[in-house]
Amino acid sequence: MTATANRVAFSPEDLRRVEEIERLGRGGGVEQLIDMLDDPSWAVRRAVVAALAAGGSEAVGRLCDALQQRRDSEARIAATVDALASIAADADAALAALVPSAEVAVLADVAQILGRRRTTSEIRAVIALSRHADDNVAASAIEALGRIGGRAAVDSLVDAVNSGNFFRAFPAIEVLGRSGDPRAVAPLIALLEQPQYAMEAARALGRTGDLGAVPALVNLASKSASAVVRLAALSLSDLHQRYQERSGNADVVVEAIRVDARSSRIARNLMLALGEGEPAEKAAICFLLGVVRDPSAAPALSALLDAPAPIAAAAAGALRRLGPQVESQILDGIRTGDSTHKRALLPFVSSIAASRDVVACLADADADVRILACEALGRTGAVAAVAALFPLLADADPRVSYAAVAAIQSLGGRETDQLAIAAASSDDVRVRRAALRILAYFGSPAALDVFLTALRDPDERVREAAVHGLPFMDDPRAFDALLAAAKDPLERTRATAMRSLGQCVGDLRASAYLLKGLGDRDAWVRYYACQALGKLAFEPAAEAIIKLLGDPAGQVRVAAVEALSCLRGDVAASALSAAAADADSDVQRAALIGLGVAQRPDSLPLILSAARSADPATRLVAISALPGFRSAAVLSAFRDAASDPEESVRTASVGFLAAMTGEPATRTLIGLLAMATSPEPLVTALSVHVEGRIAGLVAALSDADDELAPLLTSALARMRRPDATAALVQIMTGRNLAARKAAASALALLGTREALAVLRTAASEDPDPAVRQICSLLLAR
Repeated sequence: MTATANRVAFSPEDLRRVEEIERLGRGGGVEQLIDMLDDPSWAVRRAVVAALAAGGSEAVGRLCDALQQRRDSEARIAATVDALASIAADADAALAALVPSAEVAVLADVAQILGRRRTTSEIRAVIALSRHADDNVAASAIEALGRIGGRAAVDSLVDAVNSGNFFRAFPAIEVLGRSGDPRAVAPLIALLEQPQYAMEAARALGRTGDLGAVPALVNLASKSASAVVRLAALSLSDLHQRYQERSGNADVVVEAIRVDARSSRIARNLMLALGEGEPAEKAAICFLLGVVRDPSAAPALSALLDAPAPIAAAAAGALRRLGPQVESQILDGIRTGDSTHKRALLPFVSSIAASRDVVACLADADADVRILACEALGRTGAVAAVAALFPLLADADPRVSYAAVAAIQSLGGRETDQLAIAAASSDDVRVRRAALRILAYFGSPAALDVFLTALRDPDERVREAAVHGLPFMDDPRAFDALLAAAKDPLERTRATAMRSLGQCVGDLRASAYLLKGLGDRDAWVRYYACQALGKLAFEPAAEAIIKLLGDPAGQVRVAAVEALSCLRGDVAASALSAAAADADSDVQRAALIGLGVAQRPDSLPLILSAARSADPATRLVAISALPGFRSAAVLSAFRDAASDPEESVRTASVGFLAAMTGEPATRTLIGLLAMATSPEPLVTALSVHVEGRIAGLVAALSDADDELAPLLTSALARMRRPDATAALVQIMTGRNLAARKAAASALALLGTREALAVLRTAASEDPDPAVRQICSLLLAR
């Protein structure tokens, strides 16, 4: 944050000093700025820190001197630490140079600063400090390792955990758990027997995401104390999630929990603990009950389906895991329960045998229950229940009517046409409209007379439904009726006819009527005529559509741009390029989409410019228009957009990078990954197999450090491809120690015969003892 940005927080005197700070920052007055680090005003100190953070190597040296020599004020020390932690210049080497000779208090600050800077170049200095004789220095260094990642310091962290020194062991537990190193599991399991560490050790075991921690955590869940059971459930749920993130498939964890839980009989403990604890604990217990697959858990899980969202979702997931074996209990709940209970249970009906009980729910007083019953009948293929759905076409709640239509369309059946034709002559307008939608969906030839009759219906919406259905009738009379509707005196009927003519591919009469519709006095008729001509890709309409770019109705202008994007001629392309600079943002965005579809090289600069727009929606549309182009500029645009302040733009750009072929796209994703605070979306992107992805990952692993290597090998493991596995095998013979350690864990996740053979070889032959130890531990899983 700059000093200028903070002006609103300053008093007049503060403001005067801030102006002086800004002048010193521009003029290189480092020494004067350092003198102001103990200013009594917090806001002024923040401004000084910001000015020093923008400094270069000269500021680094002076700040390091101040850290050692000017320790007369806590405010000054804190500000100096902040400045060194955030300085733009490379300060890591200068800070590491202080380690051999600085006093204890300075060393604690150095460790903190290196951790806040997330240093990797001077990780050895932090590891050395974690072994310092002074507890404060060691604790600061261990916390710093937690910020950096800790994978490179597992031996030191294990020593700290085993030291018996609470001030070292306690902070090391969390860092060791997040390291993801197999060597972390055994010392953490040992701490479960020590009351002062047991709770934190259990959480850390969950964070390891390691299969080897499952038996110990399941055993913990077999304890009688409810608080311990809840903790074990949380840890196992966390372990499952992290294993899923690393490998893309956590079935092996589910099976391991199930096997160990069967022998430990933890289902009873879990159900007793379910009534207590926080929402996250209850959700974790639900997850475990689903994994254990004890049918006796069904009532308890069913009762939680109307709980707050996280718990309800976990209970629903658990019931899905229990599957058909508990459907009889679910049906009992549907028969005897109230509307709330039915609403919770109907989504889990999975058998056609349940249709009688589900049909009974169609008469429930709760509209949501009626909707869910419709969905259940459609999902289970209960064709015999079609007749029971038709009365719901007249339901007072339109959502129920729509759900009934969807279920009928899903089920079909012999009597559906007959029932729908009968419904089309109902006295209820809603039923007539719904019946026409059903008949149009199936396109039954026997229903043509129904549609022709409905064109004269006194209700305008019924007539519209009839016009919508005419294109799906394979009969010349239907097309003639549609052309007649296109000349109807009523604007809404003409607009509906224009929309329907867009379904009539290959008939020049349809195109002729649509061209005429472009000049209609009603804006919506012009709108739908534009849309239909674009859908038909009718090139001769280009000039007429271009004229509508100046239409007084905004929706018509947007429709004209959308239609032009479907045409391939030079005239349409030129008009789209002009529209991409339109003052109307809706028109501009529609044109950008069209240019992206056309993929003409001369339009690329326009799209790249829009990708830098101040408007987030325009940036998103522009980014979405770029994937079809092949240019280094496109790759740069995606890289920049991946750091966009708008989440939707970031997500879209990472998705497009994931789909791009070639090593440059992979290198771009890896570069983003190295700077990411939340790596999972980028690892997911890297695990998408495209040309050049595996080669790019292997190249990056040749010099990846202990923090980056596990992420890259996780991407290879998630691909589940022979060539990705071969790449991991190749890495095991490479020179990079960090890559070999990470590849070993990835091969263990795969668990194939080839992968295990490689681990056995490395366990005895790898030149590094850490790799040998890791492979031995993984094989013991």
